[in-house]
Amino acid sequence: MGFFESILDIFLRHGVSFLNAAWITIGITAVSLVIATVIGIIFALFKISSSKILNIIADAYIGVIRGTPLIVQIMFLYYGISNIILLDNFTAGALALGLHSGAYIAEIFRGAIQSIDKGQMEAARSLGMSYPLAMRKVVFPQALKRAIPPLGNQFIIGLKDSSLVAYIAVTDLFNTALQVQGENFMPFETYFVVGMYYLILVLIFTKILNRIENKLDVSKEVKAA
Repeated sequence: MGFFESILDIFLRHGVSFLNAAWITIGITAVSLVIATVIGIIFALFKISSSKILNIIADAYIGVIRGTPLIVQIMFLYYGISNIILLDNFTAGALALGLHSGAYIAEIFRGAIQSIDKGQMEAARSLGMSYPLAMRKVVFPQALKRAIPPLGNQFIIGLKDSSLVAYIAVTDLFNTALQVQGENFMPFETYFVVGMYYLILVLIFTKILNRIENKLDVSKEVKAA
Protein backbone atom coordinates (compact mmCIF):
# COMPACT_ATOMS: atom_id res chain seq x y z
CA MET A 1 0.00 0.00 0.00
CA GLY A 2 1.41 3.39 -1.01
CA PHE A 3 1.72 6.48 1.18
CA PHE A 4 -1.45 8.22 -0.01
CA GLU A 5 -3.45 4.96 0.07
CA SER A 6 -2.35 4.50 3.69
CA ILE A 7 -3.41 8.08 4.55
CA LEU A 8 -6.84 7.50 2.96
CA ASP A 9 -7.19 4.17 4.79
CA ILE A 10 -6.45 5.83 8.16
CA PHE A 11 -8.98 8.58 7.41
CA LEU A 12 -11.69 6.06 6.47
CA ARG A 13 -11.06 3.65 9.34
CA HIS A 14 -10.41 6.14 12.15
CA GLY A 15 -12.09 9.34 10.97
CA VAL A 16 -14.86 9.19 13.61
CA SER A 17 -12.35 8.55 16.40
CA PHE A 18 -10.25 11.54 15.28
CA LEU A 19 -13.34 13.77 15.06
CA ASN A 20 -14.42 12.79 18.60
CA ALA A 21 -10.88 13.40 19.79
CA ALA A 22 -10.86 16.81 18.06
CA TRP A 23 -13.89 17.86 20.15
CA ILE A 24 -12.06 16.83 23.31
CA THR A 25 -9.02 18.84 22.18
CA ILE A 26 -11.22 21.89 21.56
CA GLY A 27 -13.06 21.38 24.86
CA ILE A 28 -9.97 21.12 27.04
CA THR A 29 -8.42 24.11 25.27
CA ALA A 30 -11.56 26.23 25.78
CA VAL A 31 -11.89 25.31 29.47
CA SER A 32 -8.20 25.99 30.07
CA LEU A 33 -8.48 29.38 28.33
CA VAL A 34 -11.34 30.42 30.64
CA ILE A 35 -9.25 29.38 33.67
CA ALA A 36 -6.19 31.14 32.25
CA THR A 37 -8.11 34.37 31.57
CA VAL A 38 -9.41 34.55 35.16
CA ILE A 39 -5.94 33.80 36.56
CA GLY A 40 -4.33 36.22 34.11
CA ILE A 41 -6.58 39.12 35.12
CA ILE A 42 -6.01 38.49 38.84
CA PHE A 43 -2.22 38.31 38.57
CA ALA A 44 -2.07 41.25 36.15
CA LEU A 45 -3.83 43.35 38.81
CA PHE A 46 -1.38 41.98 41.39
CA LYS A 47 1.54 43.05 39.15
CA ILE A 48 0.35 46.65 38.77
CA SER A 49 -0.76 46.92 42.40
CA SER A 50 1.04 49.32 44.74
CA SER A 51 1.28 46.47 47.28
CA LYS A 52 4.78 44.95 47.44
CA ILE A 53 3.37 41.68 48.76
CA LEU A 54 1.01 41.28 45.79
CA ASN A 55 3.89 42.17 43.43
CA ILE A 56 6.04 39.43 44.98
CA ILE A 57 3.22 36.85 44.77
CA ALA A 58 2.63 37.66 41.10
CA ASP A 59 6.36 37.58 40.28
CA ALA A 60 6.75 34.23 42.06
CA TYR A 61 3.80 32.64 40.24
CA ILE A 62 4.80 33.91 36.81
CA GLY A 63 8.47 33.04 37.39
CA VAL A 64 7.77 29.46 38.52
CA ILE A 65 5.24 28.70 35.78
CA ARG A 66 7.33 30.22 32.98
CA GLY A 67 10.51 28.60 34.33
CA THR A 68 9.26 25.00 34.35
CA PRO A 69 8.11 22.77 31.46
CA LEU A 70 4.38 22.37 30.86
CA ILE A 71 4.65 18.57 30.85
CA VAL A 72 6.17 18.68 34.37
CA GLN A 73 3.27 20.88 35.55
CA ILE A 74 0.72 18.46 34.06
CA MET A 75 2.38 15.46 35.74
CA PHE A 76 2.76 17.32 39.04
CA LEU A 77 -0.91 18.28 39.10
CA TYR A 78 -2.24 14.90 37.99
CA TYR A 79 -0.01 12.63 40.08
CA GLY A 80 0.78 15.06 42.92
CA ILE A 81 -2.28 17.17 43.72
CA SER A 82 -4.62 14.30 42.83
CA ASN A 83 -3.34 12.47 45.91
CA ILE A 84 -4.92 15.25 47.99
CA ILE A 85 -7.87 16.32 45.83
CA LEU A 86 -9.37 13.74 43.47
CA LEU A 87 -9.13 15.07 39.91
CA ASP A 88 -10.02 13.19 36.74
CA ASN A 89 -7.53 13.39 33.89
CA PHE A 90 -9.57 15.94 31.86
CA THR A 91 -9.92 18.31 34.85
CA ALA A 92 -6.26 17.94 35.81
CA GLY A 93 -5.19 18.58 32.21
CA ALA A 94 -7.44 21.63 31.79
CA LEU A 95 -6.29 23.04 35.13
CA ALA A 96 -2.60 22.53 34.30
CA LEU A 97 -3.02 24.15 30.89
CA GLY A 98 -4.98 27.01 32.48
CA LEU A 99 -2.36 27.63 35.15
CA HIS A 100 0.38 27.55 32.50
CA SER A 101 -1.35 29.93 30.07
CA GLY A 102 -2.45 32.14 32.98
CA ALA A 103 1.14 33.22 33.59
CA TYR A 104 1.51 34.41 30.00
CA ILE A 105 -1.97 35.99 29.90
CA ALA A 106 -1.16 37.89 33.11
CA GLU A 107 1.71 39.59 31.29
CA ILE A 108 -0.54 40.26 28.28
CA PHE A 109 -3.14 42.01 30.47
CA ARG A 110 -0.47 43.85 32.46
CA GLY A 111 1.01 45.27 29.27
CA ALA A 112 -2.42 46.16 27.86
CA ILE A 113 -3.53 47.93 31.07
CA GLN A 114 -0.27 49.87 31.35
CA SER A 115 -0.57 50.93 27.69
CA ILE A 116 -3.73 52.92 28.49
CA ASP A 117 -2.98 56.60 29.00
CA LYS A 118 -2.81 57.46 32.72
CA GLY A 119 -5.04 60.45 31.98
CA GLN A 120 -7.95 58.02 31.51
CA MET A 121 -7.69 56.87 35.12
CA GLU A 122 -7.12 60.42 36.40
CA ALA A 123 -10.18 61.69 34.48
CA ALA A 124 -12.35 58.87 35.85
CA ARG A 125 -11.13 59.53 39.42
CA SER A 126 -11.81 63.26 39.00
CA LEU A 127 -15.42 62.37 38.19
CA GLY A 128 -15.73 60.71 41.57
CA MET A 129 -15.17 57.07 40.57
CA SER A 130 -13.35 54.80 42.99
CA TYR A 131 -10.16 53.09 41.72
CA PRO A 132 -11.87 49.67 41.22
CA LEU A 133 -14.85 51.28 39.42
CA ALA A 134 -12.58 53.37 37.18
CA MET A 135 -10.54 50.28 36.37
CA ARG A 136 -13.67 48.23 35.58
CA LYS A 137 -15.61 50.87 33.63
CA VAL A 138 -12.89 52.93 31.91
CA VAL A 139 -9.44 51.33 31.80
CA PHE A 140 -10.12 47.60 31.55
CA PRO A 141 -12.55 47.71 28.55
CA GLN A 142 -9.91 49.59 26.51
CA ALA A 143 -7.13 47.28 27.70
CA LEU A 144 -9.19 44.19 26.81
CA LYS A 145 -9.57 45.42 23.24
CA ARG A 146 -5.82 45.87 22.90
CA ALA A 147 -5.18 42.46 24.48
CA ILE A 148 -7.30 40.53 21.96
CA PRO A 149 -4.54 39.90 19.32
CA PRO A 150 -2.00 38.44 21.81
CA LEU A 151 -4.82 36.54 23.56
CA GLY A 152 -5.69 34.98 20.21
CA ASN A 153 -2.06 33.90 19.76
CA GLN A 154 -2.09 32.40 23.26
CA PHE A 155 -5.26 30.45 22.41
CA ILE A 156 -3.56 28.96 19.33
CA ILE A 157 -0.48 28.07 21.43
CA GLY A 158 -2.77 26.49 24.05
CA LEU A 159 -4.52 24.44 21.36
CA LYS A 160 -1.21 22.94 20.23
CA ASP A 161 0.13 22.53 23.80
CA SER A 162 -3.00 20.55 24.70
CA SER A 163 -1.43 17.54 22.93
CA LEU A 164 0.65 17.02 26.11
CA VAL A 165 -2.43 15.90 28.07
CA ALA A 166 -2.21 12.66 26.10
CA TYR A 167 0.45 11.63 28.65
CA ILE A 168 -2.21 11.54 31.40
CA ALA A 169 -4.53 9.47 29.16
CA VAL A 170 -6.92 12.20 27.99
CA THR A 171 -8.29 10.86 24.70
CA ASP A 172 -7.46 13.95 22.68
CA LEU A 173 -6.15 14.03 19.11
CA PHE A 174 -2.57 13.12 19.97
CA ASN A 175 -3.60 10.28 22.29
CA THR A 176 -5.85 8.90 19.54
CA ALA A 177 -2.91 9.06 17.12
CA LEU A 178 -0.78 7.08 19.59
CA GLN A 179 -3.48 4.40 19.79
CA VAL A 180 -3.97 4.25 16.01
CA GLN A 181 -0.26 3.96 15.21
CA GLY A 182 -0.01 1.24 17.87
CA GLU A 183 -2.57 -0.76 15.88
CA ASN A 184 -1.37 -0.16 12.32
CA PHE A 185 2.41 0.25 12.92
CA MET A 186 2.41 3.19 10.48
CA PRO A 187 3.61 6.09 12.68
CA PHE A 188 4.64 8.38 9.80
CA GLU A 189 1.25 8.18 8.06
CA THR A 190 -0.69 8.39 11.34
CA TYR A 191 1.15 11.48 12.60
CA PHE A 192 0.73 13.05 9.17
CA VAL A 193 -3.06 12.61 9.55
CA VAL A 194 -3.17 13.99 13.10
CA GLY A 195 -0.93 16.87 12.00
CA MET A 196 -3.51 17.74 9.35
CA TYR A 197 -6.26 17.77 11.99
CA TYR A 198 -4.25 20.18 14.17
CA LEU A 199 -3.45 22.35 11.14
CA ILE A 200 -7.13 22.53 10.12
CA LEU A 201 -8.16 23.48 13.69
CA VAL A 202 -5.48 26.18 13.88
CA LEU A 203 -6.52 27.63 10.49
CA ILE A 204 -10.22 27.65 11.49
CA PHE A 205 -9.59 29.40 14.81
CA THR A 206 -7.11 31.83 13.25
CA LYS A 207 -9.81 32.81 10.76
CA ILE A 208 -12.39 33.24 13.56
CA LEU A 209 -9.99 35.34 15.64
CA ASN A 210 -9.15 37.53 12.62
CA ARG A 211 -12.87 38.15 12.04
CA ILE A 212 -13.34 39.10 15.71
CA GLU A 213 -10.39 41.51 15.50
CA ASN A 214 -11.76 43.09 12.32
CA LYS A 215 -15.25 43.38 13.78
CA LEU A 216 -13.92 45.12 16.90
CA ASP A 217 -11.54 47.18 14.76
CA VAL A 218 -8.68 46.13 17.04
CA SER A 219 -5.93 47.20 14.62
CA LYS A 220 -6.68 50.89 15.22
CA GLU A 221 -6.47 50.36 18.97
CA VAL A 222 -3.13 48.54 18.68
CA LYS A 223 -1.67 51.24 16.41
CA ALA A 224 -2.89 53.94 18.80
CA ALA A 225 -1.19 52.23 21.76
